[in-house]
Amino acid sequence: MGTVTIGVSIAVPEPHGSLLQERRAGFGDAAAHGIPTHVTLLPPTEVADTALTAIEAHLTEVAAAGRPFPMKLSGTGTFRPLSPVVFVQVVQGADACTWLQKQVRDASGPVARELQFPYHPHVTVAHGIDEAAMDRAFEELADFEAEWPCTGFALYEQGPDGVWRKLREFTFGGSVVPPQAGHVERGSLPTSQL
Repeated sequence: MGTVTIGVSIAVPEPHGSLLQERRAGFGDAAAHGIPTHVTLLPPTEVADTALTAIEAHLTEVAAAGRPFPMKLSGTGTFRPLSPVVFVQVVQGADACTWLQKQVRDASGPVARELQFPYHPHVTVAHGIDEAAMDRAFEELADFEAEWPCTGFALYEQGPDGVWRKLREFTFGGSVVPPQAGHVERGSLPTSQL
């Protein structure tokens, strides 16, 4: 039995995703081309490769309970000095992202885990590079804006080469096997998140 490193995230759509990925590379972040531009719902997590089927079933349930919501990115922020990260801020859709990541990491699910830091939805544009380049990323993307309707999320696997590849997409409100009689649907998206 082997292990794989997975992550769950909301992709930033084109043309914004490629633009931010190119900017990240331009700031000197060597990992930029191996990481699709995204908002994390589950950070890199090592799991048994035999658990992927159960994880996909869990994510299907999470997506089925979700509903599309507007996402908007605007301006920059940083986690420095706590963590060497500059990011583009999620200014609309943050509550829905927070709800989703809690469902993904639910204690009764196959990827239950604690986070190293409190959850804060964001799009990383510089990580672990020199301070001057971090400052440049913070300043040059301060006016960046993008918005789109978020209709789902995806499961990714990190390859031995360090590159993250999409395994499967999960669409909100997607078709699932109907629950058995008497089954109570858990984790339905609160109406405040619609």
